[in-house]
Order: sequence, then C-alpha cells, then structure tokens
Amino acid sequence: MKVLGIIPARGGSKGVKNKNIRLIDGEPLINYAINTAKESKLLTNYIVTSDDEKILRVAKSSNCLYHNRDLKNAQDDSPIESVVLEVLQFLKNEQYDLIVLLQPTAPIRTGKDVDNVISMFLEDEALNNVVSVVELEDIHPARMYEVDDLKNLKSLNSQHEKEQRQKLSSVYLRNGCIYAITTKAFLAEKALILKNKKAYVMPHETWANIDTERDLLIAETLVKLWKANKI
Repeated sequence: MKVLGIIPARGGSKGVKNKNIRLIDGEPLINYAINTAKESKLLTNYIVTSDDEKILRVAKSSNCLYHNRDLKNAQDDSPIESVVLEVLQFLKNEQYDLIVLLQPTAPIRTGKDVDNVISMFLEDEALNNVVSVVELEDIHPARMYEVDDLKNLKSLNSQHEKEQRQKLSSVYLRNGCIYAITTKAFLAEKALILKNKKAYVMPHETWANIDTERDLLIAETLVKLWKANKI
C-alpha cells in the first residue's frame, strides 16, 4: 500500500496569528506534524502544503517535500478537500492508495499512531475511512444546552441530563490528529469524512487542538509533559 501524508498549513490564521510557526516548547508548531511523518514507518511519502513562505521555509529546513498552495485554497472558507485535491494534482505522476492528513494544530501524536491507523487498513480491505478521536469525560451532551434569546436552557440530552457522570455512555470527539481515507473513496466522495468510518481512539490526557491563544498556552504545558513522559 502506497500512503501519502499531507500536512496542510496555511498562513492566514485569524484566531492565532502565524499559528503554524508559533513556537511550542521551542519548536515551530508545524514541526510536530513533520516529525510525526518522519517517525512513521508506513508512510510512503509526506508533503507540506502552504501558501505562506515562512511555513514553506520551515518545511525546506526539515528536508520535507512541500507544495506552494494556490491562494484560492488558502482562504478562511476553503474546504480541506480542495487542498487535498490540489496536492494530488501536484503529485499526479505518483499514485497513492491511502491519504493520511496530519493537521499541525493537533501536535501531540507519534509516528506509531500514524502506523496504527495505516495498519487498520492493511488488516481490513473493506475499510475506507478512519478518524482519530478522544473519549470525553465530563464534557458530555448530557451536560450541554442550547440557549434561546430569553436565556432559557434546552438540554441536548434531556433523558440523561441529571444522570451521574459514571452512568453516562461514552462519547467521543474528533481530536484533529489523524484523518485517513482511501484515495479511491476520497475521489469518489470528495469528502475527508465519510458516513461509514472507524475510530482510532487516542488518550484524552494528551488532547490538544490549537485554535486560540488559550489553546496555545495549554498545548505548551501538555507538550512539555508529553515529551517528559509524564502524560
């Protein structure tokens, strides 16, 4: 199986300026995705796609294959599927069976995690899609509400609203670390997440996904603990 790792890193982040090259424990954020790809034993190739010269310079300095993304696919509302399609067109002379997306904004993952996901496809020929998730603990739909204009609370799960946490069924959240899909299914559906998919469950303790300055501060602490094998 030929497997392509794609690291999408546009330069125009609004929530955190220059997010993909902000330092986390002394390293540009994007380096964590690149290092994960390097650690993988089952990725055939990997590539950074960006519209930002500073990000591309980081990729170059890491001896990573890179692609200068079309600006139309680097906007706030640009779908990730268009980014992947552009990369596949750029690499049209190479055919891949599987696509693995590694978002820089979720830095805590390893090459072993990537290989575990790829192995799921090797073990199940019918599998088309895997998404990494974490099990949530007290963050549960039974604890969540909609609020109307009059500040009235409407429970998202009224049946279990008063249930003790220990009695609630497990729920899972996409953690942004790994999305994997067969190239055939991706080209057919033009979607990264299919209706039928399987989960790759990762530890809740290392869950970090950076969209705000607050997330950046939390990630800094978690990454340091993760590197020290304390979580």
